Amino acid sequence: MSPLRRLYDWTLRMSAHRHALAVLFLIAAIEASVFPIPPDVLIIPMILAAREKAWLIALVATAGSVLGGFLGYGIGWGLFETLGRPVLEFYGYAGKFADFAAAYNEWGAWIVAGAGFTPFPYKVITIASGATNLDPWVFALASLVSRAGRFFLVAALLYWFGPAIRRFIEAWLPQLTALFFLLLFGGFLALRYVF
Repeated sequence: MSPLRRLYDWTLRMSAHRHALAVLFLIAAIEASVFPIPPDVLIIPMILAAREKAWLIALVATAGSVLGGFLGYGIGWGLFETLGRPVLEFYGYAGKFADFAAAYNEWGAWIVAGAGFTPFPYKVITIASGATNLDPWVFALASLVSRAGRFFLVAALLYWFGPAIRRFIEAWLPQLTALFFLLLFGGFLALRYVF
């Protein structure tokens, strides 16, 4: 059995653990502010292991992500130089931040909503929202809509097509893993060279 397959099986087993929802909440919260791995890594196997909990899992991920987004917002607002700038430098975004910040508040709600729904590193957006003083209510609403939209869409697909999706994932696990990391890497490249 390949190491990737063993990791997949272990993640499926752990996703049914009694503390899995708490871990998901924590991962979703810290991913929205500093952590590089998205909560989808847990959401997918958790729903595959317990489809009847799909909506609860999406809700927990949404709540963790939105609340964690305010941690990122706080970093940008009050700790930008000490913590926010190093995080942006890590993701290759600090150099272009001044240009980006100038137009951010005009388009901030759309930027938050778009980034929250895509593989784009969400923590960059949460920190930028605080650093540019984006209206917290606008930030909260855009975060809630985009993160809920993303996580509930994943939950719905897995709920409706669970066994078929699970067979598909298991048959194509190496290729899907490569695609997932390619998309994640693409998001980081977009940060560095496009935005």
